[in-house]
Amino acid sequence: AQESSQGTDSCFDGVAATVSAGKMFGEGTPYGDPNWYSESYYSPYYTQSHKDWRKRCRDFVETHILPNVSEWEVNKKIPKDAYIKCYEAGLLPCVVGAASGAYDLVPCSAPQDFDYFHEMIFIDELARCASGGVLWGLIEGLQIGLPPVLNFGSPDMIKRVAPACLMGEKIICLNITEPSAGSDVANIKTTAKREGDFYLVNGNKKWITNGIFADYFTVAVRTGGAGMRGISMLLLERDSMPGISTKRMDCQGVWPSGTTYVEFDNVKVPASNLIGEENKGFGVIMKNFNHERWGFVIQANRFSRVLLEESWKYTGKRSTFGKKLEEHPVIRWKLAEMARQVEATHHWLENLTLQLCRMPKDQAMTALGGPIALAKAHSSKVFEYCAREARQIFGGNAYTRSGLGEKVERLYRDVGAYAIPGGSEEILLDLSVRQALKSKL
Repeated sequence: AQESSQGTDSCFDGVAATVSAGKMFGEGTPYGDPNWYSESYYSPYYTQSHKDWRKRCRDFVETHILPNVSEWEVNKKIPKDAYIKCYEAGLLPCVVGAASGAYDLVPCSAPQDFDYFHEMIFIDELARCASGGVLWGLIEGLQIGLPPVLNFGSPDMIKRVAPACLMGEKIICLNITEPSAGSDVANIKTTAKREGDFYLVNGNKKWITNGIFADYFTVAVRTGGAGMRGISMLLLERDSMPGISTKRMDCQGVWPSGTTYVEFDNVKVPASNLIGEENKGFGVIMKNFNHERWGFVIQANRFSRVLLEESWKYTGKRSTFGKKLEEHPVIRWKLAEMARQVEATHHWLENLTLQLCRMPKDQAMTALGGPIALAKAHSSKVFEYCAREARQIFGGNAYTRSGLGEKVERLYRDVGAYAIPGGSEEILLDLSVRQALKSKL
């Protein structure tokens, strides 16, 4: 969306004229989709390219994702061909960022005027599956694991690793969190000792998304002294580097994502697999966080919207005390409380997405760190609220893993995976205030 200079009748070139009042993309459940899905609403953000992309995303999700979610949840994995199909639909490369150059590395065309709104639309549409595990299994490893390579890897590393990951042929994962270091990234203990033209890597990582399936591991290691200035990033490769072992972790939610305990035992890594510069890996990690947390906001808020949509539909079917649920004031209050929070979060998300599109990258790194952290914490709190309210509306149906309340039950378990990873709510709320104090915004 570009600013318009054609007079006062139009704020942005991206504003589409009303085609026919009430025409909707989607089912039309109140608040079941963002309001720009209705042609009655004007938006300054979306062009015809975004609308065409939205349809492509929805068609893919309806055909290849929604019919398989329950099976993938039970099997706790996503079949390999799902990644390939996602690439063949032209969607998979978008998740590593509009400024990443990903589409230039594969024989696949980006959407016209590709920007962060295209990426947001895909993640938002994919999240209609109501499974954090499916999202994380299909895109999260790529979204957080490949950008360090794209942004800081050598040309040879990018050429060797990125295309296969973007095409769904290989899986990559990010390895930062350890048993004793989560949000406290500067205190990681995994070591990489230089020996000639190699590093010897020893240590372990925990709660690693996609680790059990991964071919590549982007790993935070300690190459220097204590604290952030002793951290480097290395690319480890399962097939050619003995000493990497992975074990699936049984977690409360996000089952198909392959949450993993990873051990490195004297893994011999070529020095050429250093990502960026030695002892400057903390900057590599920090550059990743804004994009990762922004993606979490998209996912969490669509999950909240799904919970609202499912609740809205259910209240029109279920009767108690001789009335439909929707006829009880207390139920309407619950729907309204969910709707106001979901809508507010989405408007905030669109504003942040516009900043990602417009701000210079270096400026966005610092200016948006606090606001995105705040939005991430807010979105998981809204998600938790909507999960509880939806469960109360569904009653016993939300306590079973199949049937009418399947999505509600599953999402209720997935809440913790959004409130803790990527920076816990407490850490991010504090970060947002500290950054605001520094910038005096």
